[in-house]
Amino acid sequence: MDRHTRAPQQPHPARRWLAPGLAVLLAAGCASVAPAPSADPGHAVAIALLEQGQARQAAQQLEALAATARNGQRHALLADAAFAWREAGDEARARSLLAQVEARRVGGASRARLALLRAELALADGQVPVPLDGDPALLPTGQQARWQLAQGAALEAAGDAIGAAAARARADAGLQGQAREDNRRAIERLLSGLDDATLGARAAALPAGEPLYNFTARALLRRGLPLPRPFDRDPAWNFDDRPPAAADGYRPPRRLAVLLPLSGPLSTAAASVRDGLLAGYYGETRQRPEIRFYDTAGTPAGALAAYARATAEQADFVIGPLSREEVGAVFGQASAGVPTLALNRGNVPPPPGHATFSLAPEEDGVAAADYLVAREHRRVLVIAANDENGQRAAEAFARRLAERGGEVAATVRVGEQPGDVSAQLGQAAAAGADAVFLAMRGPQARALVPQLALAGLGVKTRVATSQLTSGTGRAEEDAVLDGTVYPTEAWPVRGAAQLPSAQRAAELVPTARGPAARLFAFGYDAWRISAYLERLATRADGELRGATGTLRLDGFGAVLRQPAWATFSGGTPVPLRD
Repeated sequence: MDRHTRAPQQPHPARRWLAPGLAVLLAAGCASVAPAPSADPGHAVAIALLEQGQARQAAQQLEALAATARNGQRHALLADAAFAWREAGDEARARSLLAQVEARRVGGASRARLALLRAELALADGQVPVPLDGDPALLPTGQQARWQLAQGAALEAAGDAIGAAAARARADAGLQGQAREDNRRAIERLLSGLDDATLGARAAALPAGEPLYNFTARALLRRGLPLPRPFDRDPAWNFDDRPPAAADGYRPPRRLAVLLPLSGPLSTAAASVRDGLLAGYYGETRQRPEIRFYDTAGTPAGALAAYARATAEQADFVIGPLSREEVGAVFGQASAGVPTLALNRGNVPPPPGHATFSLAPEEDGVAAADYLVAREHRRVLVIAANDENGQRAAEAFARRLAERGGEVAATVRVGEQPGDVSAQLGQAAAAGADAVFLAMRGPQARALVPQLALAGLGVKTRVATSQLTSGTGRAEEDAVLDGTVYPTEAWPVRGAAQLPSAQRAAELVPTARGPAARLFAFGYDAWRISAYLERLATRADGELRGATGTLRLDGFGAVLRQPAWATFSGGTPVPLRD
């Protein structure tokens, strides 16, 4: 441990977007809550069985009770029996009992379950559900999420995009894993259809604590628009243990732990991140936290052990770990109590009070899609390398483009040696592609750009990922890339506080040279985020002009980065000024 001190028939869209969330929720069951009071104690006992996962036994008891009940109570029992039979997997029996229910004679939690059952059956039949009635707050958490998902599908079908997004936002807390990710993408898709003025007005009208606000505020940030108020934050975002804030918002932790793979296959990348972080740390003349580095060896087990050591040694803030697998391991443990700025996106969202900062390929894909949409390019040819980075960037680009109302005209995948893809490019040109997205290294792009020209696509706007600069450096070869725009660090364009110029840093520090400069800037920004986190988290205008770009913190713990842009001119990278 190093120590530094002081320093066929297509389903209806509503059904398609709802299905993944419902599948997970139905498989997982529902959390138990106290059942609503019932005139028949047996009814309450049966509902308790249902909420404990004993759906078949509950269904049998409810149906037996309904056989002897009268008036409205009979209809409530039948409705709940139908719901329980479907939970038990007997949909035919559920439909048979449902046909006997008069909805107007059912109230309370039974009415909400009845509305949910009817909506889910409609979706299963490929039909559009009507907006749900009843009070979902009377249902267990899992059923509440399902009710809101079904309501979202119904409202979207009725043309109410904001209402549908609000319902889905209320479902978010009850979802996990892929179901939550799919639901959040659906919300972004719904909000992307709003113009800037409408989105801003809708966000401003939402009361504090409304789940939709953080989604609308994030959409505003991605469009470069101001927020009407700060994000709604969980109480875990607490900075009381930090020293008092300076006038500019500088308020670092007291004991900072940095988790990096200082040994193993990722050690070279980690060295650039470490040196960039220390450049920012020692460049600060005000009070600095004690800082300690912990080696994760680049493995999930190593990250967990390093996090445990940092916690035991009283760290009050953690930067790292670096790989996706390590981040997933740390965020997946119940004991992740020390606030953390992870240096990647994991497979689980950051817990409240924790954040993620990333230079992942997906970030480039999202940035490129926003760049093109802002310039009215919405029908794009995607050409991506078959490697992991290329595919991740291309998938993120396609998702983001669709959310913003665009579409992929065609997708071409290429290997390390692209070969002749002129026929595919000609088809893309015929399909009306108005721009090109390249997710690949420089040598692959050099082989493809001439083919784009021959296919009639040479004059179309070309945007690439930052990976474009990998394998470049000879102007006579790279001249073919002239005009291709790609995201880059802000450091070479506008400089960075407390850092020398990018050119000077490359002369002084080996870990800031060439492609490593990006990771050096990343480490510098990680330090700055840790020191200005309160400002980012609590102010509507909280942002940092970092070395990698302009940084903001959304309401879900993700640091959003607006990169700088560059292009090739005469075979040489040239920054594009704002």
